Amino acid sequence: GLFGVPELSCPEGFQQAQDKALQESEQLVQKACSIPPGPETVMIFDQLSDGLCRVADLADFVRIAHPDFAFREAAEEACRSIGTMVEKLNTDVDLCQSLRRLLSDEIVMSSLDPETRRVAELFMFDFEISGIHLDEEKRKKAVNLNVRILDLCNEFLTATHLPNKIDKHVLPEHIRYNFTAEGNYLQVAGLHADCPDDLVREAAYKIFLYPNAEQLSRLEELLASRNSLAQLVGYDTFAHRALQGTMAKNPETVRQFLEKLSDQLSKRTQKDFEMMTKMKMKLNPQNSKLMPWDHPYYSGVLRAERYNIDPGLYCPFFSLGACMEGLNSLFSQLLGISLYAEQTQRGEVWSEDVRKLAVVHETEGLLGYIYCDFFQRPDKPHQDCHFTVRGGRLRENGEYQLPVVVLMLSLPHSTRAAPTLLSPGMMENLFHEMGHAMHSMLGRTRYQHVTGTRCPTDFAEVPSILMEYFANDYRVVNQFARHYKTGQPLPKNMVSRLCESKKVCAAADMQLQVFYAALDQIYHGKHPLKKSTTEILKDTQEKVYGLPYVPNTAWQLRFSHLVGYGAKYYSYLMSRAVASMVWKQCFAQDPFDRAMGERYRREMLAHGGGKEPILMVQG
Repeated sequence: GLFGVPELSCPEGFQQAQDKALQESEQLVQKACSIPPGPETVMIFDQLSDGLCRVADLADFVRIAHPDFAFREAAEEACRSIGTMVEKLNTDVDLCQSLRRLLSDEIVMSSLDPETRRVAELFMFDFEISGIHLDEEKRKKAVNLNVRILDLCNEFLTATHLPNKIDKHVLPEHIRYNFTAEGNYLQVAGLHADCPDDLVREAAYKIFLYPNAEQLSRLEELLASRNSLAQLVGYDTFAHRALQGTMAKNPETVRQFLEKLSDQLSKRTQKDFEMMTKMKMKLNPQNSKLMPWDHPYYSGVLRAERYNIDPGLYCPFFSLGACMEGLNSLFSQLLGISLYAEQTQRGEVWSEDVRKLAVVHETEGLLGYIYCDFFQRPDKPHQDCHFTVRGGRLRENGEYQLPVVVLMLSLPHSTRAAPTLLSPGMMENLFHEMGHAMHSMLGRTRYQHVTGTRCPTDFAEVPSILMEYFANDYRVVNQFARHYKTGQPLPKNMVSRLCESKKVCAAADMQLQVFYAALDQIYHGKHPLKKSTTEILKDTQEKVYGLPYVPNTAWQLRFSHLVGYGAKYYSYLMSRAVASMVWKQCFAQDPFDRAMGERYRREMLAHGGGKEPILMVQG
């Protein structure tokens, strides 16, 4: 069965797995309510969390990535039923009472180790943000709101990727071939941001971002429901609820962080936009006003022109094999860890090109498994991501439950003539996602609830962004970048050109991220919103980003991160600030320093979410 789970050899197995998990959870709830307060209470809560997460996390991946619709549908159903169960447990008064007895027993609490105390407090926190303190009617309302929010999130997410159609006669004939034809219609499935033809980018922008009334009402209902839930359980706004427990702590800190960052970027961003405008004047003199569809394209042109970094020159040096060797060598020098390919059993993987890696430490042995789902296939979503399929934890019998994760990328397949070749951007993404995977493997906590990447969102991106610094360091790249035909290393000047080119328009690129983060904060701030989501987009874009809003477009309806990162999109920027600090202090002098690698593992990775992030950063 999938991931070696025997039930999952067919879609119907999800029903079995979910029934089994729900049954076990009922027994554990009874057990938790009947024992005296002690460390065992926390163990039972963690077992409860583990049993539900093992089905829900696995299903969460399968519903997105499995090529077979029947599997996707069964997984979707499992997610929904386990999600509903979790919301009910989070408002179960008796269950909460058993934890409260523990937390209020000072003698027992003082005998617990810090990690067990923190996990107990985190479980309590889940009860509190779910409205455990409300009367029964309001608790039911909270559960129903949560379930509605889950459904809205799934519907919104699906629609962010759907193409828009347009009558082909609306577009000039010479650009129609850029889009997929369907009878008299053309399908526009993305922004075509890298297309050299300004008109194609403009058409794609205006058509792909044309507002869809259903999606608009979905977003409005999602934001209103999140706000109602937050207020019902005692918070001013959804952002206040979402940010408790993060490094930032509250919306005020996020606002200050974004404003400060924006102030420091503003002069450089202006310069970047001026350079792009000049470049556009040169290439398209009739129509040289810089528009939002120009930014990604012209910043790329400037990089390429100034540093001659045509990806075609680089790809031959970055075969997938070479990049994986590079990661293996880096992990081995820094952490004493190697990656080994493992044979998979029949039915264990969902596509024959998925590879399974065992992560092995030189003295500690097997740490866990990474399934690499790296290649494009029809219907596979285009985002690069890391999924936890099973969290690590110390089992009751003293054995360690090994973590299992999936890394999903969209790389081209190899051909007869050449292996899979990565562009510099793909190589950096591979390193980024591997950073998450290592966090999952090395965050070896006693409790599954805080294992690996199960930590505050604004800290979770630190290990992955730190890996981008390694991917952009000549000493690291020099170890593995070899031409797939000749074996010659990537010349040093090509690496330095590539690294320097990343600084071109970096301010404008970051300013765009600040705009997205600011928009996310306003949407999840005070309700009712003062204006429509589109008017807020227009105002924020003009104030924070600087390029004009285009009438009849609604970019927010494609902002898929509003689902998984609601009120937390700033996390990428804050994690980048922390990662750059870690890089400068620990690895900039020597990216292979074993003592630093061990310290980074000990102080940061090892704790997962079991320690306050700010303490790890200070360490």
